[in-house]
Amino acid sequence: MSLEIRQILDKIDAKHLFVPAFQREYVWKRKDVKNLIYSLINNYPTGTMLTWETTNPPELKGEHQYSRNQGAVKLILDGQQRITSLYMLIKGEIPPYYKAEDIKYDVMPLYVNVENLDLEYFKKTTMENNPLWIKVSDIFQRNIRAKDVIRNLEELNNNERLPRDREDLIEDNIQRIERIPDRIFIEQTVPVHATIKEAIDIFYIVNSSGVNLTDAELALAQISGYWPEARDLIKAKINELNEEGWVFTLDFMIYVLLGVLHNMGSKMEKLHSPSNLPKIKEAWNILANDKLDYVFNILKSQAYIDHTKEINSVYALVPIIVYAYNKGKEKMSSIEIKKSIKWFYYSQIRQRYISQLQQKLDKDIKIIKNEDNPFDKLIAVIASERNLEITKNEFVGVGVSHPLWGLMKWYFKSKNAICLSTGISIRRNMGKKYELEYDHIFPYSLLKKAGYDINNRVKYSLAQEITNRAVLTQVGNRTKSNQKAVDYLSEVESKFPEGLKLQNIPLDKSLWEMEHFEDFLETRRRSLADDLNNFIKNITETADEIVDVDILEMIEAGENHNVEFKTTLRYDMRENRVNKMLEDVVLKTIAAFSNGQGGRLIMGVTDDMEVIGLENDFNTLKEGNKDNFELHLRNLINKAYGASFASNNITISFPVVNEIEICVVEIKQGKEPLYTTMTDKYGIKTEKFYLRSGNSSPALPLSEVARYIRSRFDNVIN
Repeated sequence: MSLEIRQILDKIDAKHLFVPAFQREYVWKRKDVKNLIYSLINNYPTGTMLTWETTNPPELKGEHQYSRNQGAVKLILDGQQRITSLYMLIKGEIPPYYKAEDIKYDVMPLYVNVENLDLEYFKKTTMENNPLWIKVSDIFQRNIRAKDVIRNLEELNNNERLPRDREDLIEDNIQRIERIPDRIFIEQTVPVHATIKEAIDIFYIVNSSGVNLTDAELALAQISGYWPEARDLIKAKINELNEEGWVFTLDFMIYVLLGVLHNMGSKMEKLHSPSNLPKIKEAWNILANDKLDYVFNILKSQAYIDHTKEINSVYALVPIIVYAYNKGKEKMSSIEIKKSIKWFYYSQIRQRYISQLQQKLDKDIKIIKNEDNPFDKLIAVIASERNLEITKNEFVGVGVSHPLWGLMKWYFKSKNAICLSTGISIRRNMGKKYELEYDHIFPYSLLKKAGYDINNRVKYSLAQEITNRAVLTQVGNRTKSNQKAVDYLSEVESKFPEGLKLQNIPLDKSLWEMEHFEDFLETRRRSLADDLNNFIKNITETADEIVDVDILEMIEAGENHNVEFKTTLRYDMRENRVNKMLEDVVLKTIAAFSNGQGGRLIMGVTDDMEVIGLENDFNTLKEGNKDNFELHLRNLINKAYGASFASNNITISFPVVNEIEICVVEIKQGKEPLYTTMTDKYGIKTEKFYLRSGNSSPALPLSEVARYIRSRFDNVIN
């Protein structure tokens, strides 16, 4: 069966076609709508729609309430985003199943150039005085016709008639757009006799084959099937929290429900069964009326978090909410609150949930449920994977998107820091709109003239570094000009004597001069690293819990700043022979970790995270076992970097993963620089300085080595 687009829209207006409440909201962005109209103009395929005709519909979106007097109604199960987009463009208004606040992105001001059919959203400078740019909705509603465009063009050209072929082109293009409502959507249907559960299952199957719906969205669809009010109730709480600065998605709330009901972060299908109904309604009532507000008030009052914009990953809130929920009517003690905040800070700066969200929530919520001192254990889990201590080098070249920037703001607020321009406290009851801003201390316009521009990647990153940023209120940022740092900071010091100290800005005035910009950054890095470490440590004491490192979890998370995989130590899988150049690559990686923040080198695992083991390497040694393998590896490290380094900085183990033995080399953060002698294909040896960067270990350019060593090792060397 097939329907013209105009027929679909007419059925919506006639209350014959509806969207079920279990469908997600309208989420398309402007680029999605632009691509749809482009495809329709060019007669490209635009997909099908899936409908279900039923006399027993679930809850419907919008204000319309189904009555049995209506008989059978048709529901859109798939294709809602396209149909909603077309309704808004063709009708020029929001469809009846949505309200204005439901439409996150205004997609209606789409314009088309009727000469070349380019599509763009309204740009005043380009379109205001150009008759060729017409609002698409005006064409659909026949507010603008080809003759209007032609007349306007002629008026701009001293009433000289356009060439006939240009007139024809404009007219043809407008007609192509006018014919879009006549285009046909192929309609696929769910059997009439299907139950609500079966219809939602079909909706689930259709959407799970793509990438558009998340597991949580599909779970919410199932929940809405057996609890029709769920979506509206959750959205109402989200809107309420938004007004207090806690901005969340429906996905987040579904993870919270999964955590409190089933003590896990994966297996969303646990929420699909109608058997959840009494428990989920009770749980949501407790969350909405007590626990969510309780936890967020704690974080606002005691962790100095005024808005979710300051949080790197809101999913770190889930274990805290689960903990508070599991305590029932009992409130968290002062020490429990402090430990949860301490863990939360570490979860942010060490980016606990940057990957494998569901698996890590599983692990962390299990600890919350089963351990006597869960937050001590959770901190130990992070410590087993990442060094908790913040080093000054972590600030080098990182911008405001880095989680350290959030921690800096929380620390400044804990000291009652003020805006440097106005003297107003940076602690704000912000509500929905985030009101803190930031600006360069050394203005970028002046740094750019001094060579810190985009053409020099390293220097540009220093200009944007968070140690060259001050936290300001919106008013303060508007009034701050591009003064020289020495003038600006002198003025601040005069007006607000404590203001600079409260944001860890060096008070040595010689550092405020442009020629000492990098010394300024270095001094502030040291100050911030020391103070932030003390800030977190002094929240409360936590026990050093023993944690078994989950190697499989580490492998599944993939390579990163702290983890590198090597298929073999010395056996060349491509050439089926020993290749000693591979040993040099292993040594290079060890040096890169040592010169950075330390890390783990895992051998016997491919780049694709396939565990293959060490058998190929074992077979290249006289005695093919792990003891001989370790001896050979330690000899290589001794020769390259000395016996002292090998014994004090390296730990080698041979865990078994899926019944396959691999090698894990743990490298501590080094106390002195390591240079690696590399031999090229011509036998020429050169010394290189390798440094871990992301998930690779490149050689640092010679021009940057001295500066990095001075920054990284000077305290140790001196």
